[in-house]
Amino acid sequence: MNDGFLKTAADCWTQIGVAGNRSCAQLAEHVHCRHCPVYQQAAGRILERPLDSAYRAQWASHFAQARTALAAPDASALVFRVGAEWLAVAATAVTSVAPVAPVHRVPHRSGGALLGLANVGGRLVPAVALATLLGIDETQAEAVTGRHVFARLLVLDCAGQPCALPVAELKGLVRYVKAQLTAPAATINRGLERHLDGVLVHDGLLIGVLDTALLTRHCTGLLR
Repeated sequence: MNDGFLKTAADCWTQIGVAGNRSCAQLAEHVHCRHCPVYQQAAGRILERPLDSAYRAQWASHFAQARTALAAPDASALVFRVGAEWLAVAATAVTSVAPVAPVHRVPHRSGGALLGLANVGGRLVPAVALATLLGIDETQAEAVTGRHVFARLLVLDCAGQPCALPVAELKGLVRYVKAQLTAPAATINRGLERHLDGVLVHDGLLIGVLDTALLTRHCTGLLR
């Protein structure tokens, strides 16, 4: 390849190369422009070009800023969905997650938030409807597409008494900073609002973090 060709073909790949009409004689040898010395030299010139003063000033300002220390997570919770609401409960209160099981009504006791008894691992456990307890309309949930969704029973330790809470979907454990929780929106229903410690923004979701002590107290209250 002669020097004249190098000097006159600065952007030949867009004219006679693979991005052009492919008439370049060098393609027979190199197959693709990226293997050609002309293309490689052009790339080198781009990388070695002088930096713009504004570009230098922008990055100098960026790296001159003091590094902000990120707060370490001090809490963890299990995230799940009831109806259209994403909620979370303290991971320390969750004893297990079980498949959905039939709920057997208890004479003169079932109804409202207390659904009845469910068989969880061979043990009859009270089943509590979070939707009823928190005032969530489950019919407002949109159909889920693009992923597999499995309903589950979330088993909580309520002062030594296990309680099974049917949930529409589990997302998993998340660690967060308690101080970064925000206040619930003014439009949220009052039944849910009074059970929340705050709202967590995670993975594009607004997650209501439940007051675990209050929730377990209300669950045990249903059994009296």
